[in-house]
Amino acid sequence: MLSITEAAWMVSYEVMGGPLADASVWRGALVWAIAFYGPLSAPLSKLESSLEDSDLPESVRQPTLVISSLLLALATGVVTQLAFSWALGPGWASSLGVVAVGWSVLLIFADTRKDD
Repeated sequence: MLSITEAAWMVSYEVMGGPLADASVWRGALVWAIAFYGPLSAPLSKLESSLEDSDLPESVRQPTLVISSLLLALATGVVTQLAFSWALGPGWASSLGVVAVGWSVLLIFADTRKDD
C-alpha cells in the first residue's frame, strides 16, 4: 500500500508527460540550437540596428541581443527536434542535428575563406 506522500509523488510525475519530458528531445534541441545559431544571427542584424537607434544604454543593448539570439535558436531547435523526432525518432533526429552542426561549421569556414 502506498502512503499519501508516495501517491502524490507518482501523480506529480504523471503530469510531466509528453514529448518535452524526454531528455533526449532536449539534448537534440540543444544540438539543433547550436546548428541554427550562426544562420539565425544574420537576420538579427535588423534587431541590432534598431537597438543602436534606441535610447537604451550599451549595458542593456548587448545582453538583449545575445539573449534574443539564444532564445530564437533554442526555440527553433526545439521545434526542429520535435518535428524530426516525430518523423524519424529522437535518436535519428539528434544524429541529424550533429550533422547539421558540422555542416554549419563547414559553411562558416567556407564563407570565411571566401572573404580572404
